[in-house]
Amino acid sequence: MKISIITVTFNSATTIKDTLECIASQNHPSIEHIIIDGGSTDETVNIASNFPHVAKIVSEKDEGLYHAMNKGLQMATGDVIGILNSDDVYASNNILSNVVAMFEKSNASTLYGDLLYVKPYNLNSVVRYWKSGEFKRSNFYYGWMPPHPSFFVRREVYDKVGLFSTALKSAADYEMMLRILVKNNFSTVYLPEVLVKMRAGGVSNMSLKNRLNANMEDRRAWKLNDIDPYFFTLYMKPLRKVIQFIKK
Repeated sequence: MKISIITVTFNSATTIKDTLECIASQNHPSIEHIIIDGGSTDETVNIASNFPHVAKIVSEKDEGLYHAMNKGLQMATGDVIGILNSDDVYASNNILSNVVAMFEKSNASTLYGDLLYVKPYNLNSVVRYWKSGEFKRSNFYYGWMPPHPSFFVRREVYDKVGLFSTALKSAADYEMMLRILVKNNFSTVYLPEVLVKMRAGGVSNMSLKNRLNANMEDRRAWKLNDIDPYFFTLYMKPLRKVIQFIKK
């Protein structure tokens, strides 16, 4: 089974090497790594060009993160597609092998696992542990979602449901998972291990204003799918993050 990994970059020279090295070290034999760069003015593209495992690099101005992800989805040829940010890494060198093995065992349409938030300059210093747990469709109504960097999708699912919504600035990944798992009820399987280490500092969590904007976008994500959350759903979503800090 071939797996495509899409990494979106923009002036990512300080972190992209870690991401590239973690994928180069994966022991799965069939990986297509696609770099979608937004026209970096630093050494990002030069660094990526020095890694022979990288299958494709596109560097040009784009219309934002999710527009870039969509370009990657349209280029991907793997049976399964994952998205790894330019400052994230896989937790070990057998992650993609484990992902493929679970897809083959379960025959599920999608897969997800756990994620660690780590300090930006120490990938072994854990800030927050996002333990996903087993899937129930109803969990979304209680503020649950899987961590997007740990979410892998068969390519034919994207063929059926379409691309990321570029009308959203920070919640397009949440909207996509709602679209796949809730609205269209595609199957998923939980791989109970840490798949990704993610550097802490997401845009939606940086201030109260950004958190309120993120909440509004989350509401739009449900509306775009013509489904209604419970009145407390979108208040539960950030509260779950607080619990993750406590459980780290």
